[in-house]
Amino acid sequence: MKVWTISFLDKDGVQQTLDLESDHRPSDEEAAQRIRPILFPVASDLDLIDLEGRTAEPTVKTLKEQNAVQIISIVEAP
Repeated sequence: MKVWTISFLDKDGVQQTLDLESDHRPSDEEAAQRIRPILFPVASDLDLIDLEGRTAEPTVKTLKEQNAVQIISIVEAP
């Protein structure tokens, strides 16, 4: 299993990183789904049903528009 480093801007505009284990490079949506419960534990329980199927990458969109969190990069950890 590989380790991937996800770099993102948090709600305060500060660059943060999170390491994630996965066999393949996670998509932005997969990364957002992992980041969301760490940054917003209560909001992670909310359902995104109104966006699923109608919007590409609903978790990425919600994090960016409602919480100002933006994924910058996903790279394999050294």
